[in-house]
Amino acid sequence: MLLNRILNDTDKKWRPIIKALETAIGKDGVIRRKEELLTYECDGLTAYRQRPAIVVLPRTTEEVAAAVKLCHDHQIPWVARGAGTGLSGGALPVEDCVLIVTARMKQILDVDLENQRVTVQPGVINNWVTQAVSGAGFYYAPDPSSQIICSIGGNVAENSGGVHCLKYGVTTNHVLGLKIVVPDGSIIDVGGSIPEMPGYDLTGLFVGSEGTLGIATEVTLKILKTPEMVCVILADFTNVESAGQTVADIISSGVIPAGMEIMDNFCINAVEQTVKTNCYPRDAAAILLVELDGLSVEVAAYKEKVAEICRNNGAREITSANDLETRLKLWKGRKAAFAAAGNISPNYFVQDGVVPRTQLATVLEKINQLGAEHGYRIANVFHAGDGNLHPLILYDNSIPGQWEEVEELGGEILKLCVELGGSLSGEHGIGSDKNEYMSYMFNEIDIETMQWVRKVFNPNNLANPGKLFPTPRTCGEAANAKKLS
Repeated sequence: MLLNRILNDTDKKWRPIIKALETAIGKDGVIRRKEELLTYECDGLTAYRQRPAIVVLPRTTEEVAAAVKLCHDHQIPWVARGAGTGLSGGALPVEDCVLIVTARMKQILDVDLENQRVTVQPGVINNWVTQAVSGAGFYYAPDPSSQIICSIGGNVAENSGGVHCLKYGVTTNHVLGLKIVVPDGSIIDVGGSIPEMPGYDLTGLFVGSEGTLGIATEVTLKILKTPEMVCVILADFTNVESAGQTVADIISSGVIPAGMEIMDNFCINAVEQTVKTNCYPRDAAAILLVELDGLSVEVAAYKEKVAEICRNNGAREITSANDLETRLKLWKGRKAAFAAAGNISPNYFVQDGVVPRTQLATVLEKINQLGAEHGYRIANVFHAGDGNLHPLILYDNSIPGQWEEVEELGGEILKLCVELGGSLSGEHGIGSDKNEYMSYMFNEIDIETMQWVRKVFNPNNLANPGKLFPTPRTCGEAANAKKLS
């Protein structure tokens, strides 16, 4: 009886909130049934789960603002979510929160080819942007491996990268302007339709802020002309050190490829077992994929130079492709690396750290040592050109204690990256997964300064509480938010 009374009292507290949300967004845009809320209890980091109190699915900036304003007035924590593909728990709900999902905000609002820009809502899928402009000879450069399902809003929140970030930069390098709903429900515009705007770079501040400063409801993106020629080179090596040295030598030669990726032997075999491209030699210690783009004469010259560098570092075989079909085949395995890990293991945990290019061979050796010490297999795939690692730790969540051990192993890898002069994240963000490791990279004054920025926009800590900054995982900063009165 006491439990039923508590549940009824809780429902009574939420009823006026639900009614107000239904008035602002429509009944079809408010989800309250417990079985439906299960869909939203985690993002791509499935080990962390928390069911939200309410999910709302707005379609416009005004509807987002109404939901945020309601949360502000009632001091309810809220979390923004896009497609839910994030891998750091950035869209993980907190207890008794409103989850604001932008999946229905999927309109391409404006295409301006003359000025090479596109304005979209946050629910637009990354790959849709290129599809919208490819017929006119343009494309959108940032290309996460999940680009066929991840959304622009999530890319903005996490400052996502991808294969082509080596030459063209990550999301922040391609965002011109934003329309944002800030945590009190106000609507502001930052940046603009040109690359350089006077005043503080609030666009740069917002991109990568992981939902702690507000929600982007419109994003103006820079698009690029499709290059005259593209060439993909595949080289295989008998040891990883040689592949890593090749990366360093290519960059030092003055060649800046569109992308460079390395996969180790374990990852090669997982991919070939799953995708069966028959492109990657299973006995290779490592393969290196190099993509070159630009003018035809430039690509032709760079192709020869890259091939020579590969040979000088002991590459056994070098394959190249200029035609689209073969290029896509060479890339297919790399794009499927995460799925391949899921095919050969009941569960996997992917980390996302960065080291200087010169430390690639060292960090890979140490990661494999850590895996052996902890008793877990690790498949390594990484954006080699900018030292962005993605070690995939394989485990079985049905075995008690394995997740805790894997989580500890992932933390050791992150600490290793920082010790070698790198970073905790290259593109997946900090979220709920890595916030406790921020103190390994930043001192107290650094973190306090970042908190000042957050408090300017988010003084009551209602927007995505418990993310990005160190906080006890068991209670979270959301516990400090005032509950419904």
